[in-house]
Amino acid sequence: MFDFTGKIVIITGAGGVLGSQVVDLFYHAGAKIALYDILSHDDLKLKFTNLKNFEKLLFESVNLTEEESIENAVKNTLKKFKQIDILVNIAGGFWMGPLVHQTSEKDFDFMIKLNTKTMFLTSKAVIPHMLEQGGGKIVSTSARAALKGVGKMSPYIASKSMVIRLTESMASELRESNINVNCILPGTIDTPVNRADMPNADYSKWVHPKELGNVILFLASDEAKAINGAAIPVYGLS
Repeated sequence: MFDFTGKIVIITGAGGVLGSQVVDLFYHAGAKIALYDILSHDDLKLKFTNLKNFEKLLFESVNLTEEESIENAVKNTLKKFKQIDILVNIAGGFWMGPLVHQTSEKDFDFMIKLNTKTMFLTSKAVIPHMLEQGGGKIVSTSARAALKGVGKMSPYIASKSMVIRLTESMASELRESNINVNCILPGTIDTPVNRADMPNADYSKWVHPKELGNVILFLASDEAKAINGAAIPVYGLS
């Protein structure tokens, strides 16, 4: 369906359920991929033993909340692959919390770091190289929950809302430089963790990671060159 032969892709959170699926899709579409994750190099590599050509892959253990760690990973990516065409920001996480006035500063800061700072710092590190080479694509992961505040989810909602606003801001800044910046808004993703947390739910209505992955690949493709600054809903039937 998509052909990314000759393209270099960075995927953050590559070891997670969605990240692993996106790695698989880009790999089979011909891309070379730098996999960034908090997992150790060896643990990350073990997750992808089904992908036979490791010359197309770079496994990087990265603390995505630390600028120096990201910059080192980007340097390694450029050393191996010479360019960066696509950045996919997937790293992040979710948990329900207490009421706003009961939320600790530590927990609030952690959610902002996990969902927003990771996307900000990785984009910050990659954009100068995209500008130098004359273009690129950035696709980030926000959430449907980012569109409306609800109780006991405030740090998560705030962090994912910031992903949308950063996406719009970068798109405005970079549109004249041939760099497209967009994000997706997943609904409930069909993952083992979500099934365990909601055992009585109708899983058939949730969005499958592969379906999300296909939207990411579309936004990273030349077919989406007219889309910039968008937050794309991907809800399944839920």
